[in-house]
Amino acid sequence: MLLRPPYLKTGDTIIILSTARKVMQEELAPAIRIFESWGLKVRTGSTIGLSDNQYAGTDRERLDDFQRAINDPDTCAIICARGGYGTVRIADDIDWTGLLTHPKWITGFSDITYLHVHLNQTLGVQTLHSSVPALFHRNTPEAIDSIRQHLFGEEVSIDIPSHPLNRLGDAKGVLIGGNLSILYSITGTRSGFNTAGKILFIEDIDEKLYHIDRMMINLKRSGKLQDLAGLIVGGMTDMSDNAVPFGKSALEIIAEHVAGFNYPVCFDFPAGHMADNRAIVLGKVTKMKVGERTSVR
Repeated sequence: MLLRPPYLKTGDTIIILSTARKVMQEELAPAIRIFESWGLKVRTGSTIGLSDNQYAGTDRERLDDFQRAINDPDTCAIICARGGYGTVRIADDIDWTGLLTHPKWITGFSDITYLHVHLNQTLGVQTLHSSVPALFHRNTPEAIDSIRQHLFGEEVSIDIPSHPLNRLGDAKGVLIGGNLSILYSITGTRSGFNTAGKILFIEDIDEKLYHIDRMMINLKRSGKLQDLAGLIVGGMTDMSDNAVPFGKSALEIIAEHVAGFNYPVCFDFPAGHMADNRAIVLGKVTKMKVGERTSVR
């Protein structure tokens, strides 16, 4: 059982910062109002408003801001302001001692997958895969409220219609994963992850269809798909094709590469680069039931 950071309560302090792409203070105003309506005290990190080309400050500035938040015993959650690219550039220099001494939630998705995988796999700490403040204006009320539900310790179950490509069955295991491109990029590195007996979640955006095929082949050849308890496929958003069509959709490509394995598979799960980006706890023992309808809790 992975370590679960304490649930939040009214009056707790959270910090919004960026480990990746730059974000301006005014972009966060709607999200700050929402967090404050939940009874939370909100601070913003020194990276908010910084700019080093596409990054929220230099690698050193982003690392120092994140490190201060980790080490602060009064900070109960670190809310990553947005994804983009850049977290991997600081990942190996983070000292996680303060987080293990004072556990706190880390939230975000996409590029934040680097942090999810390391915390879940290496440190044994649960994290929250969720939308980011810079995108709250695009999210459904249900997506935003799912963040509150998880952070405050409410019981959450996601029930969705069946998809034609689903493979039926029940599964139970620790939920891991995140952005497929990030998972692909860290396979074989010190951030490598173990999938045996786990439920794997994947999502992605803005990829060529043949890239999805290549990444799924990589996961298969590296043994990441064969011993899963189950697979959850979230949004495969804004995929593109070549002039000569690949011939399959992203979901069909994924279905093809897991066809030889015997575990339940859920497609079109509401998490990823989409308006209805529901929060899910990574590192938590999760149950999935794929039938006439699919439930994950």
